[in-house]
Amino acid sequence: MLLTEVRFMVSIMSGASSKLALFLFGCYVAALGAHTGKHRVAEHRMAEHHVAEYYVAAVYEHQSILSPDPLALTSRKQALELMNQNLDIYEQQVMAAAQKGVQIIVFPEDGIHGFNFTRTSIYPFLDFMPSPRLVRWNPCLEPHRFNDTEVLQRLSCMALRGEMFLVANLGTKQPCHSSDPGCPNDGRYQFNTNVVFSSNGTLVDRYRKHNLYFEAAFDTPPKVDYITFDTPFAGKFGIFTCFDILFFEPGISLLRDFKVKHIVHPTAWMNQLPLLAAIQIQHGFAIALGINMLAANIHHPSLGMTGSGIHTPLQSFWHHDMENPRGHLIVAQVAKNPLGLIGTENATGKMGPSHAKFLKILAGDPYCEKDAHEVHCEGAAKWNMDALPLFHSEMMYDNFTLVPVWGKEGHLRVCANGLCCYLLYQRPDLSTELYALGVFDGLHTVHGTYYVQVCALVKCGGLGLDTCGQEITEATGKFEFHLWGNFSTSYIFPLFLTSGMTLEIPDQMGWENDHYFMRKSGLSSGLVTAALYGRLYDRD
Repeated sequence: MLLTEVRFMVSIMSGASSKLALFLFGCYVAALGAHTGKHRVAEHRMAEHHVAEYYVAAVYEHQSILSPDPLALTSRKQALELMNQNLDIYEQQVMAAAQKGVQIIVFPEDGIHGFNFTRTSIYPFLDFMPSPRLVRWNPCLEPHRFNDTEVLQRLSCMALRGEMFLVANLGTKQPCHSSDPGCPNDGRYQFNTNVVFSSNGTLVDRYRKHNLYFEAAFDTPPKVDYITFDTPFAGKFGIFTCFDILFFEPGISLLRDFKVKHIVHPTAWMNQLPLLAAIQIQHGFAIALGINMLAANIHHPSLGMTGSGIHTPLQSFWHHDMENPRGHLIVAQVAKNPLGLIGTENATGKMGPSHAKFLKILAGDPYCEKDAHEVHCEGAAKWNMDALPLFHSEMMYDNFTLVPVWGKEGHLRVCANGLCCYLLYQRPDLSTELYALGVFDGLHTVHGTYYVQVCALVKCGGLGLDTCGQEITEATGKFEFHLWGNFSTSYIFPLFLTSGMTLEIPDQMGWENDHYFMRKSGLSSGLVTAALYGRLYDRD
């Protein structure tokens, strides 16, 4: 796709020109709940002008009760006994949410049935799924209309009793005929399915996961589901699942073609630092695309699975807890119209000397030619690269090219393939920690295949260069910085973490002189990761 065609993400929600940098205003509001250790924000109320401008949403991070042996064959009765234990917890959470005035609640992927099944062993856990677009059905009020729909019936009754829209994930089955060229040999499709119920229990729609993550029990649907549903309190929502967030279909298409402002996102996400923790990518997606994201993750800390949130372009209310074994309900008021981006013409008075220096550097950006061994540059900008060792280190299973970030201030450049990343920084105080600026421009091939361009400022795991790219969560180093690169995509997600798995929002980000940048000052805690994560979908 053409670059001019994909720069919509910079302007679609703001009305700003794609060439204008965008300023993100607003900051975190104080939570009404207490912060304890790594329990991040339990219940929140956004600052509000009129109640009618907001809706109340909930996501539940669920510690699912799992099958002791998902590979073993079992009966439908035994499968329902296990799933009903999880559904009992769902029902408790729906009623707790109803007491708080929640209008929509989202539950995680795999929360009802679990995971690690084979195609055969999961079969007793699957509900039959009629197409909501062909059949109008309220499972709670019409329980005998279809066989093998006990899970759908319970979910429908929860929505009805709680008087709220309900989004949940389950396994479903759909018979197919041998005349269908895609029909599996056993005569049925098996799908990883999200369902949406309205506040009266009606089955509104279903989404079948498109980008499966090593899920042998499920089939990829023959066609991509582009699913939106309308609500009386916030208009149109879109829906996709877990790994889908990294791909063009269906998520980007929903935002581009259906003008969706709100996404519900059931997920079973295994965190991978420093770039792809669950709350990190959820938050980056909401900021980059100017939408609200309601993301519910499964809670299994021993598997690295935690991290849920209600994310807007301006604020983020999240839960990440690797210690407590219990589930967690997040409730927040969410703006119906997520506005977080304005053009820099309204922010020039807040520019400050560092941004002026950044613009000056960018205006004199040297012309660079790259040969097999080094980058040759001519021009006004002087990059303090001569004394810095260029090195390589594995990060996210990719071979990053990095330079160390030493000293209290400076500007750095590091290049790989066609991507050059730049950092202009000041540090109020030097810590003993090692930081590095890294670049990767290539095809990621581990745990999925997709093309990324990444500029990343990361804290290293130790003091050796070979520790850069390791997974860490604590840091003390403070930075004021501009990070930018000559990206060849406009699908660029800000990934921003500080010490203790705390999310931060950039002060400003956008395009300037054909470079995409992010800037931040006044960090609340030590920097763990600040990255621009670009996706080149057409090169997957």
